[in-house]
Amino acid sequence: MEVAAFYGFSILAIASALFILFSKNLIYGAFALFLAFLGVAALYVLAGADFLGVTQIMIYVGGILVLLIFGIMLTQKTKSDDPKVHNRVEILIKREIWGFLIGTGLFVFLIKIIISADFKMAGDSISSKSTIKTIGVELMTSHLLPFEIAAILLLVTLVGAAYLAMNRNPAS
Repeated sequence: MEVAAFYGFSILAIASALFILFSKNLIYGAFALFLAFLGVAALYVLAGADFLGVTQIMIYVGGILVLLIFGIMLTQKTKSDDPKVHNRVEILIKREIWGFLIGTGLFVFLIKIIISADFKMAGDSISSKSTIKTIGVELMTSHLLPFEIAAILLLVTLVGAAYLAMNRNPAS
């Protein structure tokens, strides 16, 4: 059952990544990116790194992808009302050829590495199913000072961003 889930989520991530690559509509590409992020998060959970899976969903899907979709929707050019023209990415043919050649070379290089790799498991198997408890205990005991410094830095950044976003125009 785990093997079927692994292959299913791998196919989901790869297929949505390919859809992003070949899609000319930015909104469709952003929603395919959502599926790719979910597929990668599910692969993290299957690998026993549930904290990374939850973090993937919270940070990338919950934050960055929403910001990306808002950015796409707020910066659309409306030159015409033809639905075929909206939100298209236009690329020069010379760049397509170079991109295809570099991408194909990288793909062949990575396939060569994967084929020559030895994927036999060495060492002990994972004894604990969840990493969240271990990470939580470490953050609240031996890594408390860096955790608090990061929290204060994020608070200062949030206050600074709110200050910069204020309307300081005295005329209004």
